[in-house]
Amino acid sequence: MPLTQRQQGAITLAGGGLLMGTLGIFVEEARLGALTLVFFRCLFGFLSLAAYCAWKGFFTRAHFTRRTVALALISGVLMVTQWVGFFDAIHRTSIAVATVVFHVQPFWVVLMGAALFNERLGVDRLGWIATAFVGLVLASGVAATADLQGHASYLIGIGEALAGSVLYASVTLIAKGLGNLRPHLLTLAQCAVGVVCLPFIAPLTTVHIGPMQWFWLIGMGVLHTGLSYVLIYGALPKLTTPIIAVLLFVYPLTAIVVDAVVYGRALSLPQLAGMALIVAASLGVNLGWPLLSMLRPGARARHHAD
Repeated sequence: MPLTQRQQGAITLAGGGLLMGTLGIFVEEARLGALTLVFFRCLFGFLSLAAYCAWKGFFTRAHFTRRTVALALISGVLMVTQWVGFFDAIHRTSIAVATVVFHVQPFWVVLMGAALFNERLGVDRLGWIATAFVGLVLASGVAATADLQGHASYLIGIGEALAGSVLYASVTLIAKGLGNLRPHLLTLAQCAVGVVCLPFIAPLTTVHIGPMQWFWLIGMGVLHTGLSYVLIYGALPKLTTPIIAVLLFVYPLTAIVVDAVVYGRALSLPQLAGMALIVAASLGVNLGWPLLSMLRPGARARHHAD
């Protein structure tokens, strides 16, 4: 019996999330600095996505107006900076912690949208956002760290992951303003920015790369920037918002499992509780679940009447 479009989309999105969840292994095993890692991710990601876009016939003049190119390049600077911060955060904290902290980015999108476009937040959204940031404090492990000065590198990593989530939220808002530009082309432009700019910041002539390291670098570009983005972008149009909201958490949950199984770095119970709060808050924001509004006198009755 053939799968429906929705089933195909769900399997594809889950597959993309599972693949992205293994990214941390490639970051750790390549054993290179964040700037070098991002350069090669951009290089091999660019080559794989360029081949895919050419095969699909995406390179049409209609996609490349002066405005879309300018916005795509700006988003490229933000995305490449975010990748560098995220990879360095993995080195300083762990795959699981960096990934969980980074996944508060949907809440920055909501807050930025409210600030820039005068979108109404409402008491429920504010409640869910507050819940998410309580979850962030727990998931980061900062609340359980008594000697903060002795964990300076760890705290820098948390800050990098958090800053990366803000940058990614900015990229998301820019993408909304790009109209019909295919997301594959946007990611291609972002990779191009990294390929052109990063060698000026971190010259590669001093970097020695062994044969096995090349495996991890090529895999990071082809699998985690080429294949995974093709899977995710191909799945989104086939799915409804509730299904997308749930399946997007396949990525961080996979990263948590990978970190625990491969490196023995399991999250503590408070950190897992924080992750659960972030997941619940994200679903609450995306699906419009009531929270604080239901606590108001008479609100429950009005809700049922509606």
